[in-house]
Amino acid sequence: MSQQSNTAKPSLQGVKIKARKGAVKAQAKHEPAVFRDQLYKHLETVDSHDFEAITNKLIQAGSSLDFLKYADALFEIILAGGLIQPGGSYVDDGAPLSPFSILQAEYPASVDDLKNYVQVLNKLIRRYKYLQKPLEEQSLPTLLQYINRWSPDQRDKFAVTVGLLISQGIVSATCLQTLAKDHLVKNGISSLVLTTFPPLTYSDTSITVLAIIFRAYLADLSMEHLATSLKRGNIKDLLIFFPPNRRDGKFLDDFFRKENIPQVADWYTKRQQALAKETIVSELKDLCTHEESTDNIISSVRSKLEESPLPDTELIQCLWQGLMASIDWSTRTDQIEGLALREIGRFAPVLEAFSNSPKVEVALINAVQVHCYDDTRIMKAFAPMLKVLYNTDCISDQAIIYWHQKGSKPQGRQYFLKATEALVKFLQEQEESEDEE
Repeated sequence: MSQQSNTAKPSLQGVKIKARKGAVKAQAKHEPAVFRDQLYKHLETVDSHDFEAITNKLIQAGSSLDFLKYADALFEIILAGGLIQPGGSYVDDGAPLSPFSILQAEYPASVDDLKNYVQVLNKLIRRYKYLQKPLEEQSLPTLLQYINRWSPDQRDKFAVTVGLLISQGIVSATCLQTLAKDHLVKNGISSLVLTTFPPLTYSDTSITVLAIIFRAYLADLSMEHLATSLKRGNIKDLLIFFPPNRRDGKFLDDFFRKENIPQVADWYTKRQQALAKETIVSELKDLCTHEESTDNIISSVRSKLEESPLPDTELIQCLWQGLMASIDWSTRTDQIEGLALREIGRFAPVLEAFSNSPKVEVALINAVQVHCYDDTRIMKAFAPMLKVLYNTDCISDQAIIYWHQKGSKPQGRQYFLKATEALVKFLQEQEESEDEE
């Protein structure tokens, strides 16, 4: 068995092995203060309100400074005026505030003024595309969680800037999820930032951060655009930004209306109504499928309305959709019309319980019209359906006559008007004879 040799292996003397550039950067000490001081030297040479010159200086600095490694420090300097330590206060090393930051914008915060600062960020990110991800996923969420520690001046300018960054597509609304953190929500900070500048008149600080961002966003774009951004940012419910004791639709509606942003209130109301309609249609379908009693069905619908109110005209359309969805249409083609009439007669007491005004009755007729237009198998049964609804007191003769004269929907209008001519004529003659008596 051979013994291992203890002889030293030969080595190169006086040869310097050059490490890869990326490895050197990765092993380098993380020194944000040094980065800050070097960046200040670039920014100090130009006027802080010469935005074109500032943009050029930042792009130039990116060629010599490691923007990717110090992305958080870069955005803290531009958005907060200096390096931020855990807790939200500035790093206490005696350094002055940045020669350029959004804090130098005019106060009270102005969308038009802060657009200049956002434009600088936009051009910088277009030049160094790798900065977009750290801004959206790290810097903005980090700064937003400290917004309760800032002065109203800092808070308003930063919130407007966030609104503009989202509206211009530089970042997504995902960063707003930070505002749902407990330490912001319980004091009411979140909802204020999302709506308001100038500052709100509310004394409760829990409504501070939701408002400014929305105002800045809606300064140029529509509510539909904002709704799409919120959806893409996975913001499912605005109530999560409100204090727990104020998480109801009425408070949210009143809040946005008082802050002169009615489009947000209208959008939220419509969205909640759409969810309520889906719930009612689904539950009504299940109840009818399981052949629950009429009283149980009516009671269930009314309990749902207490939770999520709906306009009467919207409700009657939901009831019709739910009832029709519960019918098993798998029968012979020549029996479809008879099946539809029998089922409508069976469900009529439910419809009659909520047909409480001429406007609702016309809405019900229109719901039947659109349904028959969409399902051509029962188009010919439209007039007989109206007769069944009339005989069961779901609709009145006046509602049918009004619908025929000027209340019909455009879907298949000519066909349905012609199909109901005989019925309308009969009702008109009946009404005239009653008047004569």
